[in-house]
Amino acid sequence: MSTFENYQLAKAQYEKLGVDVEEALNHLKQVPISIHCWQGDDISGFEVNQQELSGGIDVTGNYPGKARTPEELRNDLEKALSLIPGKHRVNLHAIYAETNGEVVERDKLEPKHFKKWVEWAKSHDLGLDFNPTLFSHPMAADGLTLSHPNKEIREFWIRHVIACRKIGEYFGRELGTPALTNIWIPDGYKDIPSDRLTPRRRLKESLDKIFSVQINEKYNVDAVESKLFGIGSEAYVVGSHEFYLGYALKNNKLCLLDTGHFHPTEVVSNKISAMLLFSDELALHVSRPVRWDSDHVIILDDELREIGLEIIRNEALNKVRIGLDFFDASINRVAAWTIGTRNMIKSLLYALLTPNDYLRDLQEKGNFTERLALMEELKTYPFGAIWDYYCEGMKVPTGMAWLDEVNKYEAAVLTKRD
Repeated sequence: MSTFENYQLAKAQYEKLGVDVEEALNHLKQVPISIHCWQGDDISGFEVNQQELSGGIDVTGNYPGKARTPEELRNDLEKALSLIPGKHRVNLHAIYAETNGEVVERDKLEPKHFKKWVEWAKSHDLGLDFNPTLFSHPMAADGLTLSHPNKEIREFWIRHVIACRKIGEYFGRELGTPALTNIWIPDGYKDIPSDRLTPRRRLKESLDKIFSVQINEKYNVDAVESKLFGIGSEAYVVGSHEFYLGYALKNNKLCLLDTGHFHPTEVVSNKISAMLLFSDELALHVSRPVRWDSDHVIILDDELREIGLEIIRNEALNKVRIGLDFFDASINRVAAWTIGTRNMIKSLLYALLTPNDYLRDLQEKGNFTERLALMEELKTYPFGAIWDYYCEGMKVPTGMAWLDEVNKYEAAVLTKRD
């Protein structure tokens, strides 16, 4: 049977449950995923004075084909985007500046250092998002940045983040879609601190200074990202979830939830509805922790499906900014982008094909038997036929055909890199 014939049969099954499949696909086309550039080069960046990874970040594996230049990274992103249905965004870190061989300190970065990224984004009709890079730098060698007891070090990082917010504003102005500029810092202690309050007070003061610089919110949206623990900060992280949640609510900033930044028994999907009651918007970095914040490529597991469901059932597609944050150097990096991003989109489609109103009504009536039965039955509904039809309509490969394209690209391009 053809893709269309399979789609028609599947569509009829979903429609018996009251699901408007065509409307679901139209909604899905409008959802941009912010795809992180750092999967393509193992978070190396392109600084002239490139540093070893630090800040509790680690990338494992040595699969051939890592991007070595901005041009290679953009080419790899283009290949991945050609295999992913929809129109999306690209998320950059400050270390991806292009300075033409000149050493430019991070607190001196300017929009001009990202001009080529903007030109590239324009040519592909992409939005750009941004992140200050407060790790892998001598000024972050002891694991403290915006909360550092040394005022000179704090001020350096304050200037860096201010510069990054201006770059985000530049992205938004040039591309006609606001950039999300997200602040994450590695600050914390390996062992039990004797004073938890003072570093947090310094972090609050640093953030207040950063945000005192006016940036046009039409072009740039600020977010702050929490973490529970990290390598070298196992006992205490200054920017905890409670700290940033309070700061974001009080100062009208977005709170960004990274799915790998919580205790293994916590799930971000359970936090979304609670936060939407008090925040107009929130942001996500979707990754997959395996025993710790390991940032594995996301798979279509229970939690990813539940994240999609929480966004859709709460009518929050325009309230939740979805970004990705995983990095795996043990597999083909273009394939990693493709697998992860397609899975994120699949989770949203799965949710859009769920009779959420009917399930909500069952819960309100206390009919938990039918609720459970239907939720389980939906897991084996012909979701794949709808997905293949969507991919075909968006002119990207269906099924495993995308991997053939990646293998050709690897043979023609990636294997020729040293």
